[in-house]
Amino acid sequence: MRLSSDGGSMWMSRRFLITATVSASHSSFITSAVTILPSISFPCTIKPPRQLTLFPNSHVRSISNNSSPSPLLSITIPSGVGEKNGIPMKGSKVVLKGMRYPELENWVRSHGFRPAQALMLWKRLYGNNTWARHAEELEGLNKDFKRMLSEHAEFKALSVTDIYTASDGTKKILFTLEDGLVIETVVIPCQRGRNTVCVSSQVGCAMNCQFCYTGRMGLKRSLSAAEIVEQAVLARRLLSHEVGTITNVVFMGMGEPLHNFENVIKAGDILVDEQGLQFSPRKVTVSTSGLVPQLKRFLNESNCALAVSLNATTNEVRNWVMPINRKYNLEMLLGTLREELRLKHNYKVLFEYVMLAGVNDSIEDAKRLIDLVRGIPCKINLISFNPHQGSQFKPTKEEKMIEFRNVLAEAGCVVFLRLSRGDDQMAACGQLGKPGEIQAPLLRVPAKFQGALEALL
Repeated sequence: MRLSSDGGSMWMSRRFLITATVSASHSSFITSAVTILPSISFPCTIKPPRQLTLFPNSHVRSISNNSSPSPLLSITIPSGVGEKNGIPMKGSKVVLKGMRYPELENWVRSHGFRPAQALMLWKRLYGNNTWARHAEELEGLNKDFKRMLSEHAEFKALSVTDIYTASDGTKKILFTLEDGLVIETVVIPCQRGRNTVCVSSQVGCAMNCQFCYTGRMGLKRSLSAAEIVEQAVLARRLLSHEVGTITNVVFMGMGEPLHNFENVIKAGDILVDEQGLQFSPRKVTVSTSGLVPQLKRFLNESNCALAVSLNATTNEVRNWVMPINRKYNLEMLLGTLREELRLKHNYKVLFEYVMLAGVNDSIEDAKRLIDLVRGIPCKINLISFNPHQGSQFKPTKEEKMIEFRNVLAEAGCVVFLRLSRGDDQMAACGQLGKPGEIQAPLLRVPAKFQGALEALL
C-alpha cells in the first residue's frame, strides 16, 4: 500500500540536471515536476521523442552492480493519450472515465443528445451496480446514443492481468496499462464492513523512501484520472460479491499522489460524486510524503481526507529515510499543517508512522512525536514495517509498538496500531511494484544507526 511509497525524493541531493523532451499534450506533467525539483533545464521546443531522464550527482550511491554512470530514472509518457479542448482523448475517442460529470454532460450535448442521457450514462458507468465497460452493457439507453458511444468513446483504461489472494483475505489486483506498464491495486476486506481499496496514482514513485519497495522502481509515469478511477470501479465490479461493498478509498498504492496533483484531484471528484460511486469524501484519503505547496492546495481544493507520512521525529532521520524532507523539512511541513488546519472545522489529518526497529521506535521518539503534533488536529497510525528484497530495515517488535502507542495515548493522542495485511502476497504497505535492473539509490546510513542496523541484520 501507500505509506512507504509516499516519502522521500528521487532527487535526494541538492542539485540535479534534468533534460526533457515531451509532447505538448503532456506539458502538465513537466509542470508538476518543476514544483518539486530544485533546478531544471528544458529545451526551448517541445517535441517527440517523449522521454525524460534524471541524472543524479555523486552524493548518492546506486544499488546497481554497474558502477558506470547511468540514468536512474526514465519516465516514458504513453503515446496516443492526450487532450482536446480539455477533454481526455485516446486516439480519436474520448476517455469517459477521465471526465467529471459537467464535462461528460457538455460532451454528450455536443453530439446532439440531451443531458438526461449523460446522467443515465454516468449512473451506468459508476452506479446501479452496473460499472459498464462497453456500450452493450448500457441497458435502457437510446440506440442512437449507444451507437455514438461505440464510435466516439473509450470505456476502458485498464486491463486485469491477475488477482492474488493473501492468507488474510487481502486481494492484490495487477492491472496492465495501454502502454504495457503494470500497476498494483489492493482490496482490504474488514469483518466490520469497512472494506477498502488502495489505489495507485503513478507507475513507480520518485520519492525514494528508503523503506519502500515501490521507491526502488523510480518513477515511470503518472496515471491519468481515468486510470486511477477505474481501479476503484473494477475493484467494486470484480470483488464486491466476495468482500462486500467497498466503502473506502485510500491513495496509498504506488506513487506519490500529490506529485500527480491534477489527476488525483479530478479522480477524487469523480469518486465522491453523489450520482455515481458515492464514496463519502471523509472515506477517500489521499496520502503524501509532505509536498508542502501541493499539500496547501489540496487542503483548499479538496474535501477528501489527508494522510501525511511522518516516519521520523528528527530532520536527521527523516532526511535519510524520506529524502523529500531535505526540501520540505519537519518544521515547514508541520507548520503548514498547523496553519492551514486552523481554517478547517472538524477536520483531522492522519499521521502515518512506519516503525523501523532501532531507527525511529524509541521512547524518546514517542515523546518527540507528541511535541511535534501538538496543536494539530490529528490521529496517528503506527504501522508495522513490511520487509522486502534488498531492505536494510527490520520491523519493530509488537510489544515495543504497544509500548510506543501507550506513551502517545497517555499524552492524549488518538493513536492506532496497524499491523500488516496481505504481506504474504507482497500486498502490504510498502511492498507494491517490481523494480527493474536500474533502481533508485540507497542513501548512506547515518553513522549513529550503522551499528544498530548491522546488529539487526
